[in-house]
Order: sequence, then C-alpha cells, then structure tokens
Amino acid sequence: MTHPVTDPLTVLIADDQPLVRTGLSLILRAAPDIEVVGEAGNGEEAVEAAHKLRPAVVLMDIRMPVLDGVSATERLVAELPGIHVLALSTFDMDEYVIRALRAGASGFLPKDVSPEELAAALRTVRSGEAVVAPRLLTRLIATFVSAPQLTADLTGLTARETEILRLIASGLDNTEIATTLAIGVQTVKNHVTNVFAKLGVRDRAQAVIVAYESGLVRAGNGTS
Repeated sequence: MTHPVTDPLTVLIADDQPLVRTGLSLILRAAPDIEVVGEAGNGEEAVEAAHKLRPAVVLMDIRMPVLDGVSATERLVAELPGIHVLALSTFDMDEYVIRALRAGASGFLPKDVSPEELAAALRTVRSGEAVVAPRLLTRLIATFVSAPQLTADLTGLTARETEILRLIASGLDNTEIATTLAIGVQTVKNHVTNVFAKLGVRDRAQAVIVAYESGLVRAGNGTS
C-alpha cells in the first residue's frame, strides 16, 4: 500500500528581480504543503544555496546574470541529481527553454502562470514527472531545433517503441497515443517507460528533444 507524500515540498526561488522573488514567495507560502527555504539572485547563488538547503525543487529563472539558469541547471543536475529544476521564462517561445530542458530541467512555465498552476507544477516535478504542455513543447522545438544533430541513437528501439516516440514528439499524451494505436493506456505507459530507459532520458520533454535531434521527426511538421 502506498502513502501520499506528507513532507513539505521545499522550494528554492532563483530570480534576479527581487520583486519577482518576493511575489513568487508570497504565492507559494499560501500553499500549506509548500515551504520556501531560500532565494537566490543569480545562477551561482542558486547552486550554492541548493547545496546548503537541499530543496526538492529549484524554481529557476533561465535568464539571469553571473550564471544563467541554463548553466545553473547543468551544474545542479550534475552535482545534486536528487534535486529537480522547474524553469521560468518571461517568454513562451524562448530558445533558452530548450537549452534548459536539454540541461536537465524537469519542465518550464511562463512567469504569468496562475498561482494554482505554479503550485501544481511544483508538486508534479517533485513526483518525478515533466511539466511542459506537449504541444507547446513541440512548437518550441520546431522553432529552435532547425536540423537533426544526430546526437541520439534510436537503433535500440523496436518498431512499436519508435512509433510511440514519434507520437510523443507530435504532442500526444498517453491516452491519445492509446486511441491512435488502438491499444491500452497501460500498454502505452509500458512502452514509454522502455523508450525512456533505452534513450537514457528521464521525461517526455527530453524524449521529444531526442526525437527531433535524431531526425525521427522534422521541425515544422512533426513527421519524418
């Protein structure tokens, strides 16, 4: 029997604007299960604070001075792999977002997200899931990944797993994939787990990037 997580969801806020940090802190402190344990004004401070405070999630502005959020994310993922990063951006279509996801961020949100969506996203990231609207992710990648970089090897995937990855990259969720392929949702979940393991990715966001960079799908139309 599983039990719900009862420990507070600890969050470190990293943003170079004091007013933004204060606003985010006030929003999150209103959630009974979320505890803001610290703030940082740039990526370097964020990495140092994360080492000291060990938050469950770092809420990371991706455009900051001294050390930007992308570089800070790379360091956190390498140095503190148990910590999740949720990237924040002022812009929906931001090439830094793709770089942050490649670096290991578990997702991203625009800064005008609602308080309820922000709290829900933090909980999702803490659970190990990615927080990126699939269709927004595919739009981002179609805009900023212009050509295959051949950085991923898909030869280990079965034909079915390759098709699953193609559908993930087109923005479908598990239920939509199940409908498209006329198979059960649990079967889709099993395939998705296998795809992630074989590709060495930890969530859908990174899997979509691999699909584009391997040339399985092309930017602009989502097909090979």
